[in-house]
Amino acid sequence: MFTIKLIEDAHSKVKSGADFPKYIQDIKQLGVVSFETWVFDSHTEYFGQNDYQIKSEAQYKELIIADKSDKNQFLQYLKIHQQGETDYMTFCEHCAQTGVEKWIVSIDKMTCTYYDKVGNELLVETIPA
Repeated sequence: MFTIKLIEDAHSKVKSGADFPKYIQDIKQLGVVSFETWVFDSHTEYFGQNDYQIKSEAQYKELIIADKSDKNQFLQYLKIHQQGETDYMTFCEHCAQTGVEKWIVSIDKMTCTYYDKVGNELLVETIPA
């Protein structure tokens, strides 16, 4: 099964949101079927077949997630991130500022769903293949 080290090696190739689809393909080949990333410290829980799961460590000092989400501003930040204009840390800071608590990627469905602090879906996005 996959390890955090293998996933981190794949993630090290990601410089911006423009690299995200390739990263998804790389970890899919490792056996990851979904993952959940928490914005406050960017720890991620990875899920595989047969209830296999592992969890990464925090990736940075904790961010404060805004209590009220701002979907329109988040969409603007997401767009510039996907165009390669921001790095991962900046994107996470923007998520926190706009009330995004986490995102869940379903590799089977090729979707990334962003949630606010009360569990509302802010956006379900299709990941390009």
